Amino acid sequence: MSFEEAELKRDGLLLKISFLEMENAALAFFYEGRIALGTLAVALPGSSEVKAGTSSILLGGRYLLASRALAERVTATLGKMSLVSVRTTLPEGEALRSFTNLFENVLSRRSNTSG
Repeated sequence: MSFEEAELKRDGLLLKISFLEMENAALAFFYEGRIALGTLAVALPGSSEVKAGTSSILLGGRYLLASRALAERVTATLGKMSLVSVRTTLPEGEALRSFTNLFENVLSRRSNTSG
């Protein structure tokens, strides 16, 4: 078991994701530069009809919406609880778009190697 990583250059910044999927959960660290803990969100899957259930911020005060949105995205995509950290200096909307692209990049690479 190891972290999968992807990176994206944007406006002179190197944005990264370190992603780990386990049997019952997923961890995703979204950051720029070196890995560090940022605003931490957790999301739990909903019922079979609603893929993303509830989400909450556990730690931090910046990027609240982006952290929750990314946690909900990971949970909805994988059907597992997720713990997501976001640490960047980008404006929140740009961070959400860029980090969503990085997550999609990791997913597409995984599907290309498994299929």
